[in-house]
Amino acid sequence: MGLAGFAVYMVNQYMDTQASALERERQRAATAIRTVDVYAPSRNLTYGELLTADDVQIIKYARDYLPDGVFATEEELFPEGLKTPRVVRLPMQVNEPILTNKVTEAGARQGIAALLDPGMRAFPLPEAMTRAFASELRTSDLIDLYWIGRVGNGPSTSRLVKSRLEIISMDPNVVIQVTQEDFADLQVLSSAGRLSLTPVGTADEEAGDTTIETNIRDVLGIVAPVVEEQVEEVAPERCFVTQRSGTERVQVEVECND
Repeated sequence: MGLAGFAVYMVNQYMDTQASALERERQRAATAIRTVDVYAPSRNLTYGELLTADDVQIIKYARDYLPDGVFATEEELFPEGLKTPRVVRLPMQVNEPILTNKVTEAGARQGIAALLDPGMRAFPLPEAMTRAFASELRTSDLIDLYWIGRVGNGPSTSRLVKSRLEIISMDPNVVIQVTQEDFADLQVLSSAGRLSLTPVGTADEEAGDTTIETNIRDVLGIVAPVVEEQVEEVAPERCFVTQRSGTERVQVEVECND
């Protein structure tokens, strides 16, 4: 009887252990992160490079946190075949999912034109303007542009003229993408004065206030003197008639008729 009881005890222990293991497995499966296959770079890529089949690999990515615009199949990434690459628009790191906004359409030509959004234009910034931030600026950074100049005979003025312009290239000069209207404005502003840039903070999501304007009088608090308008005194009207006196003509003042 003792042996039989011990055997029953051991069986029950075994069953309890198995049941606990199955429950732990069910809990683990319920909390496991589900993944999907997506394409990512197999090496670090920078703007303007060609993205070929040799530069990509398949990685596992959490399905619930999948960003928009990923490529899940070879046909999506290279719709015109493996010999027709895309161009990298934004730098990517190894194992970072390739997104549609980071590459051009398949078959696009390399160069600045491939980096522009539809309808946008490229505007190169002079080296003298970017020198102060040369080591800090990166592709996809946003900048504000200020104009410093003089209108007519007025004081030298500084004004925020364009806000949150995106850098699309750093080689060899800093190039920003702008609208066609912005391009025309910047051409005029460049010829009429000097442009200066300042980087926009990564957490700053609102455009700058382009009504911001100041001049040396505003900065120093100098109030322009008030010039009183001089009222010009008008002499009273005088009227004359000509009278004959013998052989002479004489001007005689008379009352003016209204």
